[in-house]
Formats: sequence, structure tokens, C-alpha cells
Amino acid sequence: MSLDWIYWAISWILLFWHSAWDRIGVPSGEVLGTNWSWILAIVFLVVTVRVILFPVFVKQIKSQRAMQAVQPKVKELQEKHKGDRETLQKEMMELYRVEKANPLMGCLPMFLQIPVFLGLFHILRRLNPEQTLNVDLYGWSADQFYDASAASLFTAPLAGRFGSTAEELAAMGANGTTVKVITGILVIIMIVTTYLTSRQMILKTGWAEDPQQKMIQRLMLYGIPASLLISGAIFPVGVIIYWVVNNLVTLAQQQWVLRKFPPPPMPAGKGKPTTTSTGRPTSKGGATSARNGAAADAKPKSGGIFARKANGAAPTEPEPAPAREALKPKPGAKPVNTKKRRPAKRPG
Repeated sequence: MSLDWIYWAISWILLFWHSAWDRIGVPSGEVLGTNWSWILAIVFLVVTVRVILFPVFVKQIKSQRAMQAVQPKVKELQEKHKGDRETLQKEMMELYRVEKANPLMGCLPMFLQIPVFLGLFHILRRLNPEQTLNVDLYGWSADQFYDASAASLFTAPLAGRFGSTAEELAAMGANGTTVKVITGILVIIMIVTTYLTSRQMILKTGWAEDPQQKMIQRLMLYGIPASLLISGAIFPVGVIIYWVVNNLVTLAQQQWVLRKFPPPPMPAGKGKPTTTSTGRPTSKGGATSARNGAAADAKPKSGGIFARKANGAAPTEPEPAPAREALKPKPGAKPVNTKKRRPAKRPG
């Protein structure tokens, strides 16, 4: 299957944004060793892709909420079919179908961006100033091709890699040490932000009960960041910039969604995060937090009008105090001295 349509689409978006920044007046030449018009073109390539994938992101959030809601039912199925893995898998697949929950939806936005990574990787690898053939490939003019070939971030070429050979760096007119330092810093930022995007969601929704979903969570949290430590050495600087910006957008987007539409509290359980009525997470053990939550609920509410019994019974309303009118003396009645009279002393 040919991927030319992906290369054409990515090239068109890059060239569109580069031309837009040129028209606005962003300098195409180097400022602090950086061609900002090409850097901004990559940044807004991220924005364009995220806008296109926003409906998928919404479906991802809905699926994760559905997965969280069915966790108690999943736990029941695990207890019911303990030892019968085949029946358990069938029952859970049926449960996911009925509840419209998809364990793989959490990885879908990242998988859909793989073609973008591959396309940008393919295009940046062709940005070789010594290449003179097919410079107009994927809609690039000769001027755009050579301008992008000379583009850099703090003197590190966008096509440069941590593992670039001395010949490749010499062709780009780059310093090997500078490229390795800039690329190494970007790879570290890429790994950290990739880890934080998964950790942010897990802290809010908790670990899944389903073994398959839990394995996916661990893969997203630990596996992918660890793999970037090796694969980051072959990524061009431009691709790493794309990945870092994409992670930062994801962190901001998830934070906004989780604040505006907070997930429902997780059921209390050993080692599972849950929330109290005040929205604060309970302790890991659960027992102390449960007692504290019960004590908080037992306190009088609304100024002490309603109180909860210690044994957990329903709140009862105290008897109303006698009205002031009933305490007033009736007309014609003798006033009553409320003070207690001292007993008379007996004669000695």
C-alpha cells in the first residue's frame, strides 16, 4: 500500500503554515540559530492534526469513562469465573459490547498519529542539501526544499539525528556535538512528557480491574517511554519537536477535560484510588480514610438541623423547641418565681 497520500498531505500542511508565517513576517532566516518559520510550521502541524482527531479524543474519554463505570461488574465476573479464562473473556467482551466500552480506545489516538510520524520522518530524511533530484517531490519547490534543508533549531538541523554519521552532519554543515546535545535534551523531554500524559489519566481514573486493560495501561505508562530511549536516537530533530509539542497539547487538553468533566469516584478497595465527598483521594489502606469519611458524614449538616446517628441509621429531626408564646404567663395568673428558694434553717 502506497503512503504517498500521507506524504502529500503532511507536505501540504507544512508548506501552508510556513507560507502563512512568512506572510505574517516571521523571519525565515536564523535567529538564535533557529529558523522559527519552519519550527512554527511543525508546531501548527500538531495543532492541525489534533483538531482533525478531536472527535476521536472525545470518544477516547467517553470509552475510558465507560471502562471505569463497568469495573465493579468486571470484578464480579472475575470472581464468578475464577479459573475459567475462556468464559471470563467471553463474558467481559459481551459486557463491553453492551456498555459500549472499548479497552483499546485509550491507544487509538496515538495509533492514528503513527502515519503522521512516519510521513514527517520520511520527508525530513529527504531534506539533504546535496540532493538535487526530485526536489519538487510532494509539492515542494526547489526554493522551499533548500530553505527547509538549511532550517535548524539552535544550529541543530531539523533533519539531524542523535545517530547521524559524520558524513551526514558534514553535508548539513552541522556540528556533531551540538546536534547530540540538542537531540539528547529533546529526547529526554519527549520521554518525560510521554510518561506524564499516561500518568495524568491513570491518577484520575485509577488502574483497571480488567487484566487486558491493565496491561495496556502499563504499556502506555512504562513501555512506550522506555522504547523512546532507544528509538529517539533515530528520530530527526523535527520529528522529536512534533512529538514533544503533541505531548504538551495532550497534557493541556486532558487537564481541561478532567477539570470540566471530572470522572466519577472509584469504588473503594485495597490499593485503588477513591475520593471522599470533598473530592480528596483517600489513603492507600482505605480503612483510616473510611473512618474519617464516616466521621465527617456523622457531623451535623446545615447548621446542626439534621444529625446522623452513630449506628448509621437515617438522620432524625430533633423535637422542636417550645414556642415562646406558650411560655408566657396567662392573663390573671400569678407570676411564677423561677428562682429556687433556699430551705429555711431549722432552729438550733
